[in-house]
Amino acid sequence: MNFSEKCYEVLKKVPKGKVTTYKEIAKALNTKAYRAVGNAMNKNPYAPAVPCHRVVNSNGKLGGYAFGLKRKVEILEKEGIVIEKGVVNLNNYMHRFN
Repeated sequence: MNFSEKCYEVLKKVPKGKVTTYKEIAKALNTKAYRAVGNAMNKNPYAPAVPCHRVVNSNGKLGGYAFGLKRKVEILEKEGIVIEKGVVNLNNYMHRFN
Protein backbone atom coordinates (compact mmCIF):
# COMPACT_ATOMS: atom_id res chain seq x y z
CA MET A 1 0.00 0.00 0.00
CA ASN A 2 1.48 3.35 -1.01
CA PHE A 3 1.50 6.52 1.11
CA SER A 4 -1.65 7.98 -0.44
CA GLU A 5 -3.58 4.75 0.13
CA LYS A 6 -2.49 4.75 3.78
CA CYS A 7 -3.75 8.34 4.11
CA TYR A 8 -7.13 7.32 2.68
CA GLU A 9 -7.41 4.39 5.09
CA VAL A 10 -6.84 6.72 8.05
CA LEU A 11 -9.23 9.33 6.68
CA LYS A 12 -12.07 6.81 6.36
CA LYS A 13 -12.19 6.75 10.18
CA VAL A 14 -13.31 10.40 10.42
CA PRO A 15 -17.08 10.36 11.03
CA LYS A 16 -19.67 12.74 9.62
CA GLY A 17 -19.85 15.93 11.65
CA LYS A 18 -16.13 15.86 12.47
CA VAL A 19 -12.97 17.13 10.78
CA THR A 20 -9.31 16.30 11.14
CA THR A 21 -6.11 17.98 10.02
CA TYR A 22 -3.33 17.10 7.63
CA LYS A 23 -1.07 17.02 10.68
CA GLU A 24 -3.31 14.56 12.57
CA ILE A 25 -3.36 12.20 9.59
CA ALA A 26 0.44 12.41 9.34
CA LYS A 27 0.76 11.72 13.09
CA ALA A 28 -1.51 8.68 12.72
CA LEU A 29 0.89 7.43 10.04
CA ASN A 30 3.94 8.11 12.24
CA THR A 31 5.36 10.79 9.94
CA LYS A 32 5.67 14.56 9.66
CA ALA A 33 4.86 14.58 5.95
CA TYR A 34 1.93 17.00 6.30
CA ARG A 35 2.31 18.36 2.77
CA ALA A 36 2.39 14.85 1.34
CA VAL A 37 -0.91 14.19 3.14
CA GLY A 38 -2.30 17.34 1.51
CA ASN A 39 -1.15 16.17 -1.90
CA ALA A 40 -2.81 12.80 -1.34
CA MET A 41 -6.06 14.51 -0.37
CA ASN A 42 -5.94 16.70 -3.49
CA LYS A 43 -5.58 13.63 -5.70
CA ASN A 44 -8.15 11.49 -3.86
CA PRO A 45 -9.80 9.31 -6.53
CA TYR A 46 -12.31 7.91 -4.02
CA ALA A 47 -14.12 11.12 -3.03
CA PRO A 48 -16.65 11.37 -1.50
CA ALA A 49 -16.44 7.80 -0.13
CA VAL A 50 -13.05 8.78 1.30
CA PRO A 51 -14.06 12.14 2.77
CA CYS A 52 -11.16 14.48 2.00
CA HIS A 53 -13.59 17.38 2.51
CA ARG A 54 -13.23 16.64 6.25
CA VAL A 55 -9.55 17.62 6.31
CA VAL A 56 -8.67 21.19 7.35
CA ASN A 57 -5.55 23.12 8.32
CA SER A 58 -4.24 22.93 11.90
CA ASN A 59 -5.59 26.42 12.58
CA GLY A 60 -9.10 25.41 11.50
CA LYS A 61 -8.96 27.20 8.14
CA LEU A 62 -10.54 25.17 5.38
CA GLY A 63 -7.47 24.68 3.20
CA GLY A 64 -8.09 23.52 -0.33
CA TYR A 65 -10.48 21.13 -1.99
CA ALA A 66 -10.21 19.60 -5.44
CA PHE A 67 -13.88 20.41 -6.19
CA GLY A 68 -13.63 24.00 -4.95
CA LEU A 69 -13.93 25.65 -1.57
CA LYS A 70 -17.60 26.52 -2.06
CA ARG A 71 -18.42 22.83 -2.47
CA LYS A 72 -16.33 21.92 0.60
CA VAL A 73 -18.28 24.42 2.71
CA GLU A 74 -21.61 23.08 1.41
CA ILE A 75 -20.71 19.49 2.27
CA LEU A 76 -19.33 20.30 5.73
CA GLU A 77 -22.35 22.44 6.63
CA LYS A 78 -24.67 19.67 5.44
CA GLU A 79 -22.83 17.35 7.86
CA GLY A 80 -23.56 19.80 10.71
CA ILE A 81 -20.22 21.59 10.94
CA VAL A 82 -20.41 25.32 11.62
CA ILE A 83 -17.94 27.40 9.61
CA GLU A 84 -17.38 31.00 10.65
CA LYS A 85 -15.34 33.28 8.39
CA GLY A 86 -13.75 30.28 6.67
CA VAL A 87 -12.73 28.61 9.93
CA VAL A 88 -13.90 25.46 11.74
CA ASN A 89 -13.72 25.53 15.54
CA LEU A 90 -11.47 22.54 16.18
CA ASN A 91 -12.48 22.43 19.85
CA ASN A 92 -15.98 21.47 18.73
CA TYR A 93 -15.34 19.32 15.65
CA MET A 94 -11.85 17.76 15.81
CA HIS A 95 -11.44 14.03 15.32
CA ARG A 96 -8.17 12.63 16.66
CA PHE A 97 -6.82 9.18 15.95
CA ASN A 98 -5.66 6.81 18.68
